[in-house]
Amino acid sequence: MNKIFRKLLHIFFIASVVIFICPLCYASENIKVLIINEIFSGIPEKHEKIQKIGSVKGNLLVMGIHYSGNIDVWKGDNGLYITNELPLEDYVKDVVAVEIRPDWEMEALKAQAVISRTYALFQKRNNENALYHIASSVIDQLYEGNNPDIRVSNAVEETKGEILTFGNILIEAFYHSTCGGKTENPADVFGKSYPYLKSVESPCDLSPYAEWERNIEIKDIEEALNITRLQELSIKSYTKTQRVKQLDVKTNSGHTTINAIDLRKTLGWKNLPSTNFRISRVGNFIVFKGKGYGHGVGLCQWGALQMAREGKNYKEILAFYYPGTVIQQYESR
Repeated sequence: MNKIFRKLLHIFFIASVVIFICPLCYASENIKVLIINEIFSGIPEKHEKIQKIGSVKGNLLVMGIHYSGNIDVWKGDNGLYITNELPLEDYVKDVVAVEIRPDWEMEALKAQAVISRTYALFQKRNNENALYHIASSVIDQLYEGNNPDIRVSNAVEETKGEILTFGNILIEAFYHSTCGGKTENPADVFGKSYPYLKSVESPCDLSPYAEWERNIEIKDIEEALNITRLQELSIKSYTKTQRVKQLDVKTNSGHTTINAIDLRKTLGWKNLPSTNFRISRVGNFIVFKGKGYGHGVGLCQWGALQMAREGKNYKEILAFYYPGTVIQQYESR
């Protein structure tokens, strides 16, 4: 039995002693979240054999984070996984509290509540019979256990059950931190077009990522791309919104092309905040000067804040970023 497994069993033993039992005490739609953190960083493969090895219900502390609802521990071929099942509206409160700052304008909080709920339900409908419905990291949307906040709770309560639909169908409500002045077309990020996701101009000067600069050593780029002797890194093509689409990589052994999205993923999201950048070389560094943070599709969180401060309500904000959509009440299954 490995150390992590023994430690996890110890955690659950302690939890079972100090836990305050509180079953899911009101009828509502639940959602199952795969917990992603430094220790449990893996995602189950599609056909991986997985077996439940433990379960706890209530309020408990796991690795410094409070969770409520049901916690299940699973053992698969590639390691251990933890899932947390809890009421959807509680989950939305916890997501909004970490996706944006609770002290933001109330209308921005409400807009985030609606899209976080919509995104979560969309993922649940697509993963109804899976081990989990949604992951707790930027793979889907951030979730760090219980994060109670009065303002966030009010925003979620005032929009309780509201989701975005298009043609009476739940939408895939993509969103991101900072667009850098204009949102991106989904086809250039996800390879698919959506009638309710169009590129729009969205000032987001309030964001700390309105403009940024990163100096990355060439050796770090070589290591990330698994190449040697990088001679030149240049932009090969742009998307319609003038984000970088592809780059040309020149080494001693020849040329290759890499997608900007893949470069960002390889270097790390924070190291390369967006694909809206220009590059130059200074000595042993490649200098990236850019705008925005995230993939750029859908609602821009800092843009939504700016709209809220200008007096727009959450319905106007959502209509701007998701044109043609309608707010409806979801029906619990």
